Amino acid sequence: MSTVQLVDLSHTIENGLITYKGLPAPVICDYLSREDSKKNYAAGTSFQIGKIEMVGNTGTYIDCPFHRYENGNDLNDTPLEHFAELRGIVVRKPFEGKLSIDADDFRNHDLEGKAVLIHTGWDVYWNTENYYSNNPFLTENAALFLRDKKVRLVGIDSHNIDDTRGNSRPVHTHLLGSGILIVEHLCNLAALPDEDFIFSAIPPKFKGVGTFPVRAMARLLKNYNRLPSTEQTI
Repeated sequence: MSTVQLVDLSHTIENGLITYKGLPAPVICDYLSREDSKKNYAAGTSFQIGKIEMVGNTGTYIDCPFHRYENGNDLNDTPLEHFAELRGIVVRKPFEGKLSIDADDFRNHDLEGKAVLIHTGWDVYWNTENYYSNNPFLTENAALFLRDKKVRLVGIDSHNIDDTRGNSRPVHTHLLGSGILIVEHLCNLAALPDEDFIFSAIPPKFKGVGTFPVRAMARLLKNYNRLPSTEQTI
């Protein structure tokens, strides 16, 4: 009997984690602690109810059109098949070569309908000061090329899919404007083959929210010698 290989592509979210400078860290604590719950139940029975306060842009998260466009689909309105069971492809562009990723880097790939995951290796800097600046990004031409190739989703293991040194966000504008979802802050893409996997990144079904953390994962369709995790211990 074959064993299904699942690869976790998400960073761990913990109390106090900074994902994006300028945005507040999540507060994760007990709403009802196990000790406090004991008085409500029979002897030997206790429960914990957690309380979480955070912005949507925390950890590994997905962007829907509503994140950029007032009338765009939010998490509730985006069809489930846009989040889950997508044929995936990895395009490898190590950040040591160059930070900008252009249209030419995606040519000669079968892209239509795919989840296109861009492996730069930037996740090695996760939860360090180096992570928040001078990170790999897609150019506007790359976004236009992916849009025209009718990809379903684009993910990257970097701080932002856009160049944050300016105040325009053309990649978000073009992709989300065409209904193409974006996943940022992926990790462990080195553990995936270039193809032959199914990608999912499913958020809760919130109305009026365009960005939220996901448990991004890949289901391998063939046996593959996975590399070790690149996620650092927080």
